[in-house]
Amino acid sequence: MTTRSPALLVLEDGRTFRGESYGARGETFGEAVFATGMTGYQETLTDPSYHKQVVVQTAPHIGNTGVNDDDPESGRIWVSGYVVRDPARRASSWRSRRGLEEELEAQGVVGICEVDTRALTRHLRERGAMRVGVSTTETDPQALLRRVLDSPPMHGADLAGDVSTSAAYVVPAQGQRRFRVAALDLGIKTMTPRRMAERGIEVHVLPASSTIDDVLAVEPDGLFYSNGPGDPETADGPVRVLQQALERRLPYFGICFGNQVFGRALGFGTYKLDYGHRGINQPVQDRVTGKVEVTAHNHGFAVDAPLDRPTGTPYGRAEVSHVCLNDDVVEGLTLTGDDGSLRGFSVQYHPEAAAGPHDAAYLFDRFVALLKQAQRGDRDGS
Repeated sequence: MTTRSPALLVLEDGRTFRGESYGARGETFGEAVFATGMTGYQETLTDPSYHKQVVVQTAPHIGNTGVNDDDPESGRIWVSGYVVRDPARRASSWRSRRGLEEELEAQGVVGICEVDTRALTRHLRERGAMRVGVSTTETDPQALLRRVLDSPPMHGADLAGDVSTSAAYVVPAQGQRRFRVAALDLGIKTMTPRRMAERGIEVHVLPASSTIDDVLAVEPDGLFYSNGPGDPETADGPVRVLQQALERRLPYFGICFGNQVFGRALGFGTYKLDYGHRGINQPVQDRVTGKVEVTAHNHGFAVDAPLDRPTGTPYGRAEVSHVCLNDDVVEGLTLTGDDGSLRGFSVQYHPEAAAGPHDAAYLFDRFVALLKQAQRGDRDGS
């Protein structure tokens, strides 16, 4: 059985929790956020969108199914720290290759357990996401608090470059190749290009620093922007590339950070949510069909676009397509031409469903339809 040492968690407003070490020993800082999924902790830990964040799991029992080699959404754990209430004593799954705590320790992720995560989550819901420190070496809350207050905030953080690929790579289409897409990696998850590949799309994954020339060199049928961490107000480069792509009428699909960048490219602002949406059970309504989807989320920023009217842009008519039923936050955008044809769309959530429900899988089919429409238009000379 793992021998634990005392651990300390201090929020930037001074709220303190004591517990026991979980994972690596040491000290870590980041933005304290809570995730509501009862499953999918391995996908959460390896999601690059959680870079520089300390994740609090609201589900009390974590680690039950251990860690396997099939479910990671990237090549490493990205969370800055991990907070759980009741870690599993042993893994119980035929797919498990090692325990969760063993993996956290091997990757140097400092965590804390035996914490009242319900009280911590309620505090974050009331006061908002904030900076936090977790330490197994510091026993004085005031000393740790001083270091927390010296740590950088998430507002204004430019993080996409930290998690993006350093070199382009290709995810080949499964079966016959139907389309080729350039995907800007702002923190892409493994499952996302796989979902496109399943539909006959050859995906060229490009670094976040790519230019429009890099995109066009792929000779793509469309452009995709991924999820990712940080403040979208810092993403001036990707915004400009997207605007240049829209000027050329390149079909566009974006998710999560890609939705926020799309909003900025269309002229909308973005803002930081009090505590964000993180989990696999968020209700979103499609405003066109009225259908409600249960969706997977991980975002602390949102697009500031009007819900009551469309907006004219240099690239066409922009409109809010999806809203969160909990708080009316913008969860999707569409861009249409003067003839009403779709030119681009985005959603704030994760249709790749890793982990999460599959209600939004149709969005990849919508992208295929958009690519097909554009290809047909090119042949017709329109």
